[in-house]
Amino acid sequence: MGLFDALRRQPPADAADARTARQRTGDAAEDAALAHLRRHGLELVDRNFRCKGGEIDLVMRDGASLVFVEVRARASGSHGGAAASVTPAKQRRLIVAAHSFLQRYASPPACRFDVIGFDGERMDWLRNAIEA
Repeated sequence: MGLFDALRRQPPADAADARTARQRTGDAAEDAALAHLRRHGLELVDRNFRCKGGEIDLVMRDGASLVFVEVRARASGSHGGAAASVTPAKQRRLIVAAHSFLQRYASPPACRFDVIGFDGERMDWLRNAIEA
């Protein structure tokens, strides 16, 4: 019996256990952001949309408009804060991902980009935070 045979017989690790602390923090921030947006009347269209060019944390519907939401979490705002961490490069990746998402529509709806930032326990919702 070789080493690889023993490894093949081990049960797979639980997916929740495989997530890093940073990933679990990000998941919790996305959950809190989603709950907040729903309380304000937005409806979830898609979550963690991924394409070759990037990822969008939440795609929401606000009336007739689509809202692409980037969620950021930081332990504190001491180094510029969560919202400030959405760099121009990240903004470009969000725009590329949004273009990819919109390809499913024959006539794309009005859109905007929002950022929800968590600095410790404080949450900021920035509407129209990114110009495309």
